[in-house]
Amino acid sequence: MRIGLTYDLKSDYLAQGMSAEEAAEFDRDDTIVALEEVIRGKGHVPARIGTAKQLIEALGRGERWDLVFNIAEGVRGLSRESQVPAILDVYQIPYTFSDPLVLGVCLHKGLTKTVVRAAGVPTADFVLISEPKEIDAITLPLPLFVKPVAEGTSKGVTPTSWVKTKAELRPAIEGLLAKYQQPVLVETYLPGRELTIGVAGTGPSAEILGATELVYLQNAEHGLYSYENKHTWEDKVSYRFVRGSDDPEVKEAEGVALAAWRALGCRDAGRVDVRFDAQGRANFIEVNPLAGINPTISDLAIIIKEAGIPYEVLIGRIIDDAARRAGLL
Repeated sequence: MRIGLTYDLKSDYLAQGMSAEEAAEFDRDDTIVALEEVIRGKGHVPARIGTAKQLIEALGRGERWDLVFNIAEGVRGLSRESQVPAILDVYQIPYTFSDPLVLGVCLHKGLTKTVVRAAGVPTADFVLISEPKEIDAITLPLPLFVKPVAEGTSKGVTPTSWVKTKAELRPAIEGLLAKYQQPVLVETYLPGRELTIGVAGTGPSAEILGATELVYLQNAEHGLYSYENKHTWEDKVSYRFVRGSDDPEVKEAEGVALAAWRALGCRDAGRVDVRFDAQGRANFIEVNPLAGINPTISDLAIIIKEAGIPYEVLIGRIIDDAARRAGLL
């Protein structure tokens, strides 16, 4: 198969003048190189495409691919992750990972929580705030947690996101509204263990790849997986591999992750974040159906390494699942 690669490169956007935070979700150059190596190793032919705009240009030139391996995050808007899959759907070109509808819902944390709650998956109580005048109507009990509704890689999560007093609530929300120009998710703060859980497969065939627990070190901003903790993690966070077979709480969290994955209709592979509440119950936080896939630093790669799953095996499975779905296998 000729397999196209769609992506947004961090180096390109930094060169265009984006800040490190603005470009934080985009992929490193070595991610694309690693994917090309695996694709070649599986007997396929990789072809770099690039961004949504570059995809449109390539299609206009008449280029086509048997399958597209899509990791393009998009740049602007609440539906930015849906742009490349939507274009590919128009041209009936199959691709890896979730479809435009699922990616759009999952990027919007409020819609995601609404769907999983309707499916019976536990998640913290929440409200969405779109403008400052709505803040006074919040009745959720303290402490609370606030973050932008449609950002990834912990953007907008700082120590002020953990709201412990009524006086802290308004400035925390107003600051996020002003900076990110999107609604703010306000939810009950979950004080317990936090796990990120890898999932592979689609629907009934979906399964847990493994899980890591976030352990905050002395230099960390404690109590939350902040942007600072995530991006300078070496002396702030330890990622401890945990097994559901050894720990009933981890087993419960894996069940929550799998139920949310299936309820949302996610495909192929990704991550689900789960945290325990004050009563010791596992709660869904959010899902990343277009998870980072760098072979060394991405959470999903760390999880599979600890689980004993080679990187090329996971990438091969993702390609095969997408190809089988499209009738190419």
